[in-house]
Amino acid sequence: MFSQERAFTDWQLTGFGSAPAFLFETIESTHKLMKAMAASGEIAPGTLFVADSQSNGHGRHERTWDSPAGKNLYFNILIPLEGIPANRFAQITQVAALTFAETFNNIHSAIQDSAQFANVNAVDKCATPTNANRAKPEIVTAPKITVKWPNDILFGKSKFCGILAEIVYTRTHQSGTTSENAPRPALNMGVGINVNSDPEDYAHLNRAVTTLKAIFGHTINREKLLQQLIGNLERAIGQFKAFGIRPWVAAWKRMDQFIGTRGTIVVNNRCTDQNRETGEGAIKKSGTIIDMQDDGSLLFKCDDGTIETVISADLEI
Repeated sequence: MFSQERAFTDWQLTGFGSAPAFLFETIESTHKLMKAMAASGEIAPGTLFVADSQSNGHGRHERTWDSPAGKNLYFNILIPLEGIPANRFAQITQVAALTFAETFNNIHSAIQDSAQFANVNAVDKCATPTNANRAKPEIVTAPKITVKWPNDILFGKSKFCGILAEIVYTRTHQSGTTSENAPRPALNMGVGINVNSDPEDYAHLNRAVTTLKAIFGHTINREKLLQQLIGNLERAIGQFKAFGIRPWVAAWKRMDQFIGTRGTIVVNNRCTDQNRETGEGAIKKSGTIIDMQDDGSLLFKCDDGTIETVISADLEI
């Protein structure tokens, strides 16, 4: 995971089910291109798009997602939805967020275990009859990577991974014929991960942002990380099809740090970077986050005493 990275154009990747991966050294937006090509039938579900840089990367509500070259991961995966009821489509981004967060935590834990082993060994090698019984150095465990409803990934309260998803309808041609099948839904899921950039690179955004390099204390091989993320996500989607969202909700609750705290839900949010502070065009309600329910929705108690089930919104902490 921390080996030297080869040239971006030499990366070896596949999408779901060995579907092709397309590499773009620079592009306006992987999300916009995948949407257009899926709708026209030029790509099939499972396809992966990866960019080394983007000139117009964005997150939810067209908020800017900075995309410097050669540092981070910007990718889209066209997730097939066969076998998944339409009322569960939105839950896939929660499954993805939890899967990615668990992947990052596993890497982080491995680094900490290695450091602890090295420190303990160093003490043992230096032990003498007079100091052998002294207490070994305490290893301080850093805050874990956590999730924030609906699909953000944070370290502490600093975001470093965002997910943007929308349903697209793909057209494919029947084998050996020229007739088209009926359009089928697929999930165009875009992911941006701050990997090898520095937190200082995002000071102009005026919001808490961090990077995996800052968290891990190491430069990461982006190709190897992406291979692991895509493989883990494909397995997770298979489990989701079989078992539904409930097992993921239980895992989410173990990782979430905000249940029981105050927050603000933002509904019908059309806030951009330019008006995000005023909330123009949005409905904001402050209160307490009570729970995440079995269907992945948020149970929220507003300051006026009403309790709402929130299916789709932003959550500000």
